[in-house]
Amino acid sequence: MAKRNALGRGLGALIDDADKIMESASSAPSVNEIEIYKIEANPYQPRTRFDDEALQELSNSIKEFGIIQPITLRKFNDSHYQIIAGERRFRASKLAGLTSIPAYVREADDDGMLEMALIENIQREDLDAIEIALSYQRLIDECKLTQENLGDRVGKKRSTVTNYLRLLRLPAPIQKGIRDREISMGHARALINIEDQDTQTMIFQQIIKYDFSVRKVEEIVRNLNNEQPAESVDEENANTTFPEEYHELKTHLSRFFQSKIDFKINEKGKGKIVIPFKSTHELEKIIGILDKLKS
Repeated sequence: MAKRNALGRGLGALIDDADKIMESASSAPSVNEIEIYKIEANPYQPRTRFDDEALQELSNSIKEFGIIQPITLRKFNDSHYQIIAGERRFRASKLAGLTSIPAYVREADDDGMLEMALIENIQREDLDAIEIALSYQRLIDECKLTQENLGDRVGKKRSTVTNYLRLLRLPAPIQKGIRDREISMGHARALINIEDQDTQTMIFQQIIKYDFSVRKVEEIVRNLNNEQPAESVDEENANTTFPEEYHELKTHLSRFFQSKIDFKINEKGKGKIVIPFKSTHELEKIIGILDKLKS
């Protein structure tokens, strides 16, 4: 019987494995301790707002536990670095009184730095929909990406990218409402389907005032856009002479809505009731009345 090797494997095999481990370690990005005074903010930083209270909480955590996740930098010149990712951790570290911070140092030109910063920013879970939309738009404008290319880079469907970009067409008060999380992405997507910005803003105010659900807003938008069933009324052949009870109903509804109600009925008896309005103020009153009827 052959003599068993006490080590089980040859020393040469162990050395080969050690060499592979060392080679792998040397190719991985290393963490450097960089002095904070040598670091400057990212001029391409897509995040424009930092919550002071949340920043202080992170600073307190850093004082107690240190930096858990290193930031990512690029070497700007022999003595200075710029932040690619991790500006919030950098700011909190300064608040905590740290003099240095652990960091990965990467090679990147201006375009590469912008793209890395934007994509890293998009992956964060605490971003609002407008911040994401603005980051998408910058990637398209400044990195010369198509919506399809962008979707591939950030792992999203093109339709998802398009829906975010459409938010930037909403009036400023609504965009602010999204950023302040007064309304959801679902509310905003429904409002996009209204062409008139004054009407968009009015319904946005109604959402805040009455706490409308997304489904409720979608219903309002459908009614405003007059989305009728497939079999619509032929207005040219519509009957305008009604039995007496219809005239009474028309008069009653006109008084109820404080607006001149109009009926459209065709020969088959199919039709619609039209509630006209002259301003967004009148529309707001009508929506308020309909809302009370449902409550």
